[in-house]
Amino acid sequence: MSKFLQKVLSVTHWTTNLFSFQIERPKDFKFKSGEFVMIGLPDSGKPILRAYSICSPNWDEKLEFYSIIVKNGPLTSKLKDIKINDEIVLMSKSTGTLILDAIKPAKRLFLLSTGTGFAPFSSIIRDPETYEKFEQVIVTHTCRYKDELHYSEKIINECFNDEILKSFIENKLIYYKTTTQDKTEFHGRITNKIKDKSFFNDLKLDELNFSNDCVMLCGSLDFNNELKNMLIEKGFEEGATNKPNTFVLEKAFVG
Repeated sequence: MSKFLQKVLSVTHWTTNLFSFQIERPKDFKFKSGEFVMIGLPDSGKPILRAYSICSPNWDEKLEFYSIIVKNGPLTSKLKDIKINDEIVLMSKSTGTLILDAIKPAKRLFLLSTGTGFAPFSSIIRDPETYEKFEQVIVTHTCRYKDELHYSEKIINECFNDEILKSFIENKLIYYKTTTQDKTEFHGRITNKIKDKSFFNDLKLDELNFSNDCVMLCGSLDFNNELKNMLIEKGFEEGATNKPNTFVLEKAFVG
């Protein structure tokens, strides 16, 4: 597989453990909103590559990524030190299960995330096609501390203030953020809030129903598995691009 060497355009550190960065987008690099791509740092030997969801919508001229710093992680322990004009290795092919093609048509789309799992949803909620396919898009983001929500807050704010985007998302996009450590308006694990129905009560929404809804999951392995089992119990079925259905989950993790 071919690869590109792309310059870093910006770097933002959100907390001591979370950062985002933008790189140049090659003119012939195409991707679907929600996909991930392998990236790494140039190395005299074989570069260490990891799967990163693309945060940018597919119409953007830049590629943005959102990363946690894994202690002693082979890639992130070095990636955290990148600066403007440094180079990033970008593989030429994107892939992934969190794409609109993998789910059936429905009235509502739920995008449930924890931590850096918000990244692919940053792309999906800025894609006009999402709002052509669904009447309502509900994106959730759960973190331990409120400062870990700053990245998703920024993206949501951009959505509602972008002259072109806001015409698509008006009255359709709902953002729900929770914390598990800091006390905030909506406190607790999203899985528990779905189980005890407080999530639906807070937003005045009907409960999940496979006949009206589709769900995308992106978070820790435990989070994905717990919600996957919950959805299956409710009659949802896992989809794929060759067989779209009512839910999908991400299987790629960064180190």
